[in-house]
Amino acid sequence: MNTSTFNRSWARVVLNALLRYGVKHFCIAPGSRSTPLTLEAVRLQQQNAAECHTHFDERGLGFFALGVAKATQAPVAIIVTSGTAVANLYPAVIEASLTHHKLIVLSADRPPELIGCGVNQAIQQQHIFGQYPVASLNLPKPSSHFSPNWLIATVEQACTQQAEKGGVVHINAPFAEPLYDADENAIGQDPWLAPIQRWLNQPQTKWIDQQATQQDVLMHENWDYWRTKRGVVVVGKLPLEQGMGLKLWAETLGWCLISDVQSGIEASLPFADIWLSNKTVEQRLLQADIVIQFGSQIVSKRVNQFLNAFKGEFWLVENSQDYLNPYAHQQTRFVAKAHHFTRVHPPLRQKPWLLEPLALSQFCAGFIEQQVGGNLNEASLAHHIERVMPPNGNLFLGNSLFVRLVDALCKLPEGYPVYTNRGASGIDGLIATIAGIAKGSNAPTVGVIGDISCLHDLNSIALLRNITQPTLLFVINNNGGAIFDMLPVDAQAKEKYYRLSHNLEFSQIATMFGLEYLRPYTWADLATKLKQAYARKGVTIVEIKVNDQEGSSLYKALLEQISRASID
Repeated sequence: MNTSTFNRSWARVVLNALLRYGVKHFCIAPGSRSTPLTLEAVRLQQQNAAECHTHFDERGLGFFALGVAKATQAPVAIIVTSGTAVANLYPAVIEASLTHHKLIVLSADRPPELIGCGVNQAIQQQHIFGQYPVASLNLPKPSSHFSPNWLIATVEQACTQQAEKGGVVHINAPFAEPLYDADENAIGQDPWLAPIQRWLNQPQTKWIDQQATQQDVLMHENWDYWRTKRGVVVVGKLPLEQGMGLKLWAETLGWCLISDVQSGIEASLPFADIWLSNKTVEQRLLQADIVIQFGSQIVSKRVNQFLNAFKGEFWLVENSQDYLNPYAHQQTRFVAKAHHFTRVHPPLRQKPWLLEPLALSQFCAGFIEQQVGGNLNEASLAHHIERVMPPNGNLFLGNSLFVRLVDALCKLPEGYPVYTNRGASGIDGLIATIAGIAKGSNAPTVGVIGDISCLHDLNSIALLRNITQPTLLFVINNNGGAIFDMLPVDAQAKEKYYRLSHNLEFSQIATMFGLEYLRPYTWADLATKLKQAYARKGVTIVEIKVNDQEGSSLYKALLEQISRASID
């Protein structure tokens, strides 16, 4: 059997192993060395066993795959050729590893004899992603000297680790030439495959029948004591299903509940980022006996400062195995899902122990509305973001000033899916992630990003052309990185080295990629145009052009005024 035919048989085994662990999407970048993997993925699509997606930019492709993984909660495979194509996946690998979303990178490679001797497009790809993957496989060059049983078991062991821990698997797969003259009829008849034909014909059967297990969380031995005390519940990023009942649980205990924009939980005490700027209220909140934090990746600076300052009993409930203790608390850690924890820690009904945060939170609601006003701007869009969110849809918030404004100024509805890339909080691939979420969920999607983030990921607008459900990409154009307005840096240095003002508009970008474009000037104008956009099966770019420092100035003014509010 010739080399290219055997390469295809080898690739068929690898991809079939991935199917058994939930892979239904293959994201493919163009390349020659990855041909055996690409053509086998295409074959799976022809058999309706998987779906293939393509993009010309590996960095964007990685984040598109991440978006699909977020929306489907299933592993997504990425196929790339050798060389710097692999390195371009690094930002997405980092983000997925920190948020425990399941990506499987299949990097084609030159065979070992072609590495380090001056051959074109041959780099050291083994362990290129460092310690970020939960498993890294460096496969040998395809050879019949290795049994197919061994190949299956090796791939499945990595997938098992991923099933237990989440995160990224990297499979580096060298292929020798020739790559293109495979005998299509001979691939499935290869004698090398004979020992595993039964496995190939039973797509649900795993070679290693090992399932991920989660130990049942047990009630803390002193819960009967602590549930009678004064408590604060802080909720960070949580899967929607884990947040069910958490608000009622905290309210029954009479404890203060502070929830992040990523929590999916309607806040009992909304606008915490604003009212916690009041030191009188913060000091009273710090009188709590116990704080229980569910989830992580909290957006609010003021909430994080409160957690840092708290010195009492501290419990953290998070389903991942990561070490999570940014403030070096002497904490009790529960590796558990939030709803499992609350089920075995029943609340004791008590009256609320602290009313000042509630009073200030209620005051903030009217005060913010008054300060934001009725004009369409960065702050008012954040405050009223629910006005642009489609029913039964998704919301994605980029890493800019806007995500902080939404967290600080908005009260989101309970249970609405809110997505972010807050693992490493970079601006890499935000548009690509939005495209992946829209594709993976097959639901109307709204993404809101800043202008610098959009410029950083312009290539990925091409991915939006393949979206067939109503999707809106809001670009907040405040002429640069307005988040840096919050920094106490010299104004001249800030403008030149932080803000990077560009004086650009995005209408021609929409034209270039063949997408609809809106630039509303008022809320009434936006409301009319949104109806048209949601009636369209495709993507609309909505540019909200605002004054350079309007959003950041309002944010700082709100914090300053609330910090000086008198609490009787």
